[in-house]
Amino acid sequence: MRAVADLSVQVLERIYASGRTKPRDVVAAIYDRIGSGRPEWIYQRPRVEALEACAAVEQRRVSGEPLPLYGIPFGVKDNIDVAGMPTTAACEAFAYVPERDARCVEYLLQAGAICLGKTNLDQFATGLSGVRSPYGACSSVGNSLYVSGGSSSGSAVAVALGHVSFALGTDTGGSGRIPAGFNGLVGVKPTVGRLSSRGLVPNCPIIDCPSIFALTVEDGSRILKITDGFDADDPFSRRAIRSISPPPDAGPFRFGVLTVEDREWHGMPECGRLYETAIQRFVEIGGMPVEIDFAPFREAGQMLFNGPWIAERSAALGPIVGDRQDALLDVTRAVLATAQRYDAAKAFAAMHRLAHLRLAVWRQLDSLSALVVPTASRPFTIEEMNADPIRLNNQLGHYSYFANLLDLCAMAIPNGVLSCGVPMGITLLAPAWNDENLAALARRFAADRHKPQRERAAAAG
Repeated sequence: MRAVADLSVQVLERIYASGRTKPRDVVAAIYDRIGSGRPEWIYQRPRVEALEACAAVEQRRVSGEPLPLYGIPFGVKDNIDVAGMPTTAACEAFAYVPERDARCVEYLLQAGAICLGKTNLDQFATGLSGVRSPYGACSSVGNSLYVSGGSSSGSAVAVALGHVSFALGTDTGGSGRIPAGFNGLVGVKPTVGRLSSRGLVPNCPIIDCPSIFALTVEDGSRILKITDGFDADDPFSRRAIRSISPPPDAGPFRFGVLTVEDREWHGMPECGRLYETAIQRFVEIGGMPVEIDFAPFREAGQMLFNGPWIAERSAALGPIVGDRQDALLDVTRAVLATAQRYDAAKAFAAMHRLAHLRLAVWRQLDSLSALVVPTASRPFTIEEMNADPIRLNNQLGHYSYFANLLDLCAMAIPNGVLSCGVPMGITLLAPAWNDENLAALARRFAADRHKPQRERAAAAG
C-alpha cells in the first residue's frame, strides 16, 4: 500500500475501521519510508519483529480485546526501557538490554500500540539542542541547518517526519517542549509524578518526567490519559491531589503574558513577532492578557544548571557512569563537572529559596487559566551550537528550565514558522494537576489557527 500521509491517531482509527487496511500494512509502508541510517533513530526494531507485533495485535482485536491504540506506531526515547531493545542513553559504553518495559511503555503496549524502536537524544538527556549525541545530530524538519532541539531530539523528528504517530520523550528542563517547538508538534509535559518514571534512566529523579510528542492536542491528551496513573513501585510517583475538570470550550478567560522588558529573543526579533501574534489569537478567542512578573520564573530556571540540581544529576549518573568517564562526550563531562561547586548547605539553601519562588509563582498563576510563553527564545544553527554549546544551550532553556522546579505542568503547541523555515511554538503553563485545563485551552487555540483570518476577525467583533 501507499504510505499514509497523516499518521495521527484519529486518522489511523478511521483507516482501520474501514477494514481495508491493517496495522501490518501501515507499518510495512512506514519501514519503506524510513529506510536506514537515520540520525533520529538509535535502534530500529527489525522489520520482521514489527510485523509480528502487528499480527499479534490484530489477533487481539479479533478476539474482542479493547485496544484504544490499536495498531498505532510509536517511538521511545532511548533513555526509556523497552524490553528486548537496547537502552543506551546515547552512550554506547552504558548500553544494556532490559528485561522489563518502562511503566509508560507497558501501558501503551497493553493498549495495542506498536513500538518501532528507540530514538536519539542528547547524551544522558543533558542538553536542549539535539546535537550532543555520538549517534549523530538531529536537525529541525524545517531547515536542516538548524538544531532540532533536545534532549528528546529523535522522538520529535521521528513524529514530524511521519515515521510514527507519537513518541515518548522525557522532560527535566524543556526536553519535551523545545523539540516540539522546533518541529511543529504538540509537546505534553505532564505534572511531575503523574506518569511513572520507572524504567527511565535517571537524570534529576526528583523532577524527571516522561513526555509525549504528538501531531495534535487530541492525540497528546489521549496518550497522557492512557499512560497516566500512580505507580506504587516508583518512589517519585504522585497521587492526584484534587479532581481537575477542564474549563468550558468557549467563554472568557485570563492568561499570563511576558512584559515587553521580559521578552528575550537573543538577537532574533522575528520570534517576538510570532509571540505577539499568538497573544492576539488568544485575545480573539476570548482571552484577557495579564502581564506577569517573570523574575521568580527566571531565578528558578537559573537554578537548574547554576544550582545544586546539577549535583543531583551528577549523583544520579555517577553510579551509572562509574569509571567510564572517558565514554562521555566532552560537553556532557563538562556540565556534570560543575556539580563539585555545591555542598549540602548550598543545596538546602537553594531548596528553601525555591520554596519561596514557587509560592510567588503559584500566587501569580492562581487567577489565570495559563501562562503563555515562547517555547524557546529562538533557534540556533547546528554550527552555532557546536561552537558555543553551553551558553547557547542555556539560552534555549530561558523559557523552559523553570517548569519542573516550580511544579508546573505544560503543553507546547505550534504557533508559526520563521522565515528560515524553522517552526516556533508557544508553551502553556499552569500549576500541577491542571494538565486537562491546558489541553482544553490549547484545543481552542489550535481550532482558531485553522480558521480563515476573516472569520477570526468577525468573531472578535
